[in-house]
Amino acid sequence: MNDRTSAPGRLLHAPEHLLTREQLAAAPDARRGFLRRAFATASAAMLAGAAKAESAVGDPNILELPQHSLALGQPVALEGYGKPSRFEANLQRRQSPGLTQTRQASVSFAPLQGLFGIVTPSGLHFERHHQGWWDIDPSKHRLMINGSDEQMLKRPMVFTMDELMRLPSVSRFHFIECGANTGMEWGNVAVPTVQYTHGMLSCSEFTGVRLIDVLEMCGMDAKRARFVLAEGADGSSMTRTIPIKLVKSGDVLLAYGQNGEMLRPENGYPLRLVVPGVQGVSWVKYLRRIEVGDEPYATKDEDVHYVDLMPDGQHRQYSSVQEVKSVVTTPSGGQVLLDKGFYAISGLAWSGRGRIRRVDVSVDGGRNWQPAQLQSPVMDRCLTRFTLPWTWDGKPALVMSRATDETGQIQPTNAQLRTVRGKRSIYHNNSIQTWLVQESGEVKNVQVA
Repeated sequence: MNDRTSAPGRLLHAPEHLLTREQLAAAPDARRGFLRRAFATASAAMLAGAAKAESAVGDPNILELPQHSLALGQPVALEGYGKPSRFEANLQRRQSPGLTQTRQASVSFAPLQGLFGIVTPSGLHFERHHQGWWDIDPSKHRLMINGSDEQMLKRPMVFTMDELMRLPSVSRFHFIECGANTGMEWGNVAVPTVQYTHGMLSCSEFTGVRLIDVLEMCGMDAKRARFVLAEGADGSSMTRTIPIKLVKSGDVLLAYGQNGEMLRPENGYPLRLVVPGVQGVSWVKYLRRIEVGDEPYATKDEDVHYVDLMPDGQHRQYSSVQEVKSVVTTPSGGQVLLDKGFYAISGLAWSGRGRIRRVDVSVDGGRNWQPAQLQSPVMDRCLTRFTLPWTWDGKPALVMSRATDETGQIQPTNAQLRTVRGKRSIYHNNSIQTWLVQESGEVKNVQVA
């Protein structure tokens, strides 16, 4: 068996841990036997509706009381921020070895392969920094609201964090995805795991004030206003144009809360913009200014960067909506199926245009498709978890998923996307992802038409 200790994220099927070569060699028969019985039991229960679990005869973990059942446990952890179990230490954000990294301009990937449900823990949320992150004193942070001319906004205002947080707030679940997520696949670079192919994606509950309410408080000219400019307070002076129609919908938030607590510094503390369904670069962090105008601003980060190179050589600008997309997270690249038998295929689907309507799964490279079950809740511009029971026969399998959103948009194949977009792009790759399950049980990233 290959040594997997040098490849972060190459995980066994269950549990999602990075095991050393020595650990894999220890008691393999017992482990395989347990999984074989577990898969057989689960499969029989689903197919026949009844099953009887085999007894673990002679298993000391059943017959002998462990130390934690015989002694006092640890006291309440009052110091420091809560931490996960030491046995979950491998589940962490990681930088891709294939990307150029600097200390300030960097990216980290969320470990999608080890997450459950749809919410990303704040400590595992993916990061994208253009000039590093800051831990800003909220008592000194200010948000300025102004217009491109005196008539565009009657009452320009400056808000403290205290003033913003006393305004009526809302809380909503939304995904955020970097426009470059899955970008390496454009160049036929098959990175090893789902953490690296799709890990610039996270989903949280965001809390904040609706931007439209603040703009109306400032006397925005609703007839003339066409766009707003959002400006961040970090060294990159990130500035992005947001169409006013998104703001008027009431969905754009001035967010200070995430997953029940204040934003983390690396996620924009103390204030960031939340623009549901739009690529993450427009969710400006360390937000310090909003300007209302009547035309796009063509800033450096939308005129030169974050543009799509089309087959005819032209650049597509302001292509901010994240199109319908999905990915199987289990089984996925780097994982190992320890034995043939029952598995639960699981993954995530999302769309910047609304709710997910259905997800189909194929285990034969797209020749045949089966509808997966969508786990509730299914929310607007939010991650949706899907599952499908599958009995692996030990033969090679090509596992993939295809999502459809409520507008009728269907996730394209690689060939379909490249026919329209060419092969020289970086951003907005929402094509179908394929995982090859080999006879050995090892799962690899492959690309099929």
